[in-house]
Amino acid sequence: MGPVTGAKPVTGPKQARSRVTRRHLLEAAVSCLAEQGWAGSTVAVVAERAGVSRGAAQYHFPTREALFTAAVAYVAEERSTALRELFHAGPAARPAVVGALVDLYTGALFRAALQLWVAASNEEQLRPQVVELEARVGRETHRIAVDLLGADESVPGVRETVQGFLDMARGLGLANVLTDDGPRRARVVAQWTRILDTVLG
Repeated sequence: MGPVTGAKPVTGPKQARSRVTRRHLLEAAVSCLAEQGWAGSTVAVVAERAGVSRGAAQYHFPTREALFTAAVAYVAEERSTALRELFHAGPAARPAVVGALVDLYTGALFRAALQLWVAASNEEQLRPQVVELEARVGRETHRIAVDLLGADESVPGVRETVQGFLDMARGLGLANVLTDDGPRRARVVAQWTRILDTVLG
């Protein structure tokens, strides 16, 4: 995944403090989006939650769109890194990998991204940034899934199976927005694990 855009470069002795401020803003922005939606998430609300001034927030992110797309990209990158590190010790049992990948779509990051998608469908100035972000995050998630599942995409049907699994996981995430149906999700995950075992070997 490429670098997060939207922030001004920082140099000099205040660089470390500036990085911390920026990280707090990005994390607060995702929390706001997940909890309050696009309409309730403003730069001022995020700045207050992050414990910084509105001026500091606007220094790092001149526009609301830049702040929220950077926030989702940042947290997506953090989650990707954490997921890779979770299985860094070597190959893991496929059920654990499937469960971890499904979990990507059931937390605050997915809720925040969903709010961003809905807002982008109605706001022209936001749409291009979100379309590019979604494509980038989608490619990275697919790469991670292929690596962790040990999928050989040169085999016919394997790429489509992995993508179908990720689409299913996104669907479970959508269902989870309104109600937490853990037992049903567990049955679906178990079935998809069996499907992946059959197709991937």
